[in-house]
Amino acid sequence: MNSVPCSLGITAHNEETNIGKLLDCILEQELVTVTLVEIVVVISGCTDRTEDIVRDFMTRDRRIRLIVQSHREGKASAINLFLQEAQEEILILSSADLQPTPGTLEALAAPFVDPELGMTACRPIPVNDPQTFMGFAAHLLWDLHHQMNLHGFKAGEMVAFRAIFSRIPQHTAVDEASIEPLIRGQGYETRYIPEAIVYNKGPDNRSDFLRQRRRIYAGHLELKQILGYSVSTMSGVVILSLLLNNLDWRPKQFLWTWGVVAMEISGRVLGWIDFRQHREHTVWEIATTTKELEVES
Repeated sequence: MNSVPCSLGITAHNEETNIGKLLDCILEQELVTVTLVEIVVVISGCTDRTEDIVRDFMTRDRRIRLIVQSHREGKASAINLFLQEAQEEILILSSADLQPTPGTLEALAAPFVDPELGMTACRPIPVNDPQTFMGFAAHLLWDLHHQMNLHGFKAGEMVAFRAIFSRIPQHTAVDEASIEPLIRGQGYETRYIPEAIVYNKGPDNRSDFLRQRRRIYAGHLELKQILGYSVSTMSGVVILSLLLNNLDWRPKQFLWTWGVVAMEISGRVLGWIDFRQHREHTVWEIATTTKELEVES
């Protein structure tokens, strides 16, 4: 069986609540084909205990390396540092506010024994309570993301890819989406891996939801302008079709669905305005409620 050596990169800004949990999950991964050669943590402008926690893990596992950016320059800048430092051809990229299930890294990276494969994407599942409106919103968006990926490809949260480029656009606000055209443009295949599950946390209030959605939509518009590439979620027609095909007809959930649609439209309108006014989201305001990640055992 062929081995797949990988470098894993983590980007973090003030992630003292989550970084230790993520590193524990990574060190406990069930690997067969995949060899995790190094874990490169890039921390940017941290003012909390993130750096101390990572340094503690470095004493426990020699594969962990730390890169410190004294000032926060944006996630794309941190990713580009990882791209410069990574030793292996197959790279796995993760935000610090995720928790992968034990087989996720194997599922994401093992398919790269196929030389035609250029990028894989995981399935994010939110930990929010679906019995609340905002929890329902988080599950609805990621369920639609999953349905779309079953018929296409849209990367998010944790991805693996070949190191066939040296950098992503320095000012992008949509890092995974910026990697897609760099891979596809060189003729490589992309693949969704639904069994590669990571847990994340969606926004718990409307202001965080709108802040996140406007930044993402503005970033997608900028990506289309700069690289001429449209991600699959840009198509409102496709999203509406999936929504109608998977509509929850229970009274409360039915009404909530259209409330989420209204919030998404508002986020896109705000994102369009930001794009037209050239408002940068390179260093974005953190949606703080997405950082309270607790996965039930």
